[in-house]
Formats: sequence, C-alpha cells, structure tokens
Amino acid sequence: MAAYQIETAVDLEPAAAVLRKIDHVSAGDIIPLLQQLQDAYGYLPREVMLEVAARTGLPVSRIYGVATFYAQFHFTPHGRHTIRCCRGTACHVKGGKKVAETVESLLGVTAGHTTQDRRFTFETVACLGTCFLAPVMMVDSNYYGRLTPTKIKSILDSYV
Repeated sequence: MAAYQIETAVDLEPAAAVLRKIDHVSAGDIIPLLQQLQDAYGYLPREVMLEVAARTGLPVSRIYGVATFYAQFHFTPHGRHTIRCCRGTACHVKGGKKVAETVESLLGVTAGHTTQDRRFTFETVACLGTCFLAPVMMVDSNYYGRLTPTKIKSILDSYV
C-alpha cells in the first residue's frame, strides 16, 4: 500500500458510526461506503480501510482496488477546498499553464499537494469540460473562466 504516508493514530469512531448505519455490505456498496468514510475523514486513512475490511469481511485488496480506481478517493489528508486547473488543449492555448503556475506560487505548493494549513489541495486535470471558458479552474464545485493571473488571488482569498 505505497500510496499511504506514515500517519499518527486515527480515531476509528467516525468509521464505526458510518458502518453501524449499514446492515450488510456487498461489493456494490463499496463506493457509497468509501464516499461516506471520505466525507467523515476528508480522505481514506489506512486504518479505516483495514477496519472496513475487518467489519465487512471483504478483502482489503478489494476495497483498496475500488478506492484506487476512482480519482475521487484520496489517501492523504485533503484540503477544505480543492482547486483544479485545466490543462486541456483549449486552456493550454489560452494561458492555462500561467494560471496553474500562479496558483502554485500563491499557495506555495505544486499540483497534487495540500497546503500546510489544509485550506487548499491543488490538482491539475486533463479537462474540465468548459473549453468555451478557457483558461478555466474550478474551486470545489465553482467554475472560474477566462482567467488571467491577476484574477486568481481574489478568487482564492474568497475561500476561507
């Protein structure tokens, strides 16, 4: 399980509370279960994955396999807000690289990392599907388009 970082002890009570709500867990229940656990923790701690396996009887390899297949699941602490900068063709042509560089500079982290205060996690994605707004970034579920580096600071400052 190389995707995990060394962690301190994790409180398993939020996981137990989620698991108490479920009578029986089948293979089809893994995704919603992982979503609830990630909502409770902000990511999927290793200890929680092991606890799910122990309580459900499902092999940890099966649970981990599902969690690693979907990009929505995270194995390290995530920020309160997730910033996604598009690196698709339309955004690239219209200055998306400069937008991403500005976000990195303002946050002091590179793509794939979380700020020390866990305020933001910064990611780049292949496409956000809003080419008409290029260059575009998304913060949580909010889209910001036709960006220039000068617009980014005020957008980020609005997320506390």
